[in-house]
Amino acid sequence: MSNRTIHPEFAYQSRELGGQIDGILGDPPNRKNYALMQAALVSEYAAGGGIEDVNMMSFALVDHITFSNPKGLLMEAGEYEGGDPSAVFCMAACEGEAAAMYAAITEHHPDLARQAIITAFLFKHPRKWDDEDQSLEQLSKDDDGDDAHDDDSVTDDFAQMFDQED
Repeated sequence: MSNRTIHPEFAYQSRELGGQIDGILGDPPNRKNYALMQAALVSEYAAGGGIEDVNMMSFALVDHITFSNPKGLLMEAGEYEGGDPSAVFCMAACEGEAAAMYAAITEHHPDLARQAIITAFLFKHPRKWDDEDQSLEQLSKDDDGDDAHDDDSVTDDFAQMFDQED
């Protein structure tokens, strides 16, 4: 995996975050509505509540978060599940009212907060990573159409499992 390749789920979540932001802004953009949604989410997460959803949490973070270690965050983006949340938490920060939100989500929802922080980072820095094409066309690119190597034979033991009579 190159240092620009991220886990496909992070690529998906980053795209989802972009869609969510566009949807909340609307057309034409309603910045007041957007600001109200942001404020409500920040307040909710700061109070220890909030929706346990990576997309909502990354949306709450996206306009408030700063990143101190982009290379480290890119490395962390290679693994969606697992990883070390505390390592990610020290690579980003929020100030002002959002600092309380950051503290609350990292304490109460460490794994989800890790994913949300990385998602927000990837959304804000799309040129730092490669979005692997997961389309059927791309996935079948190396398929030469020669399925002769696909063994269709079935062992006798396997076939007998289905041929048993009472």
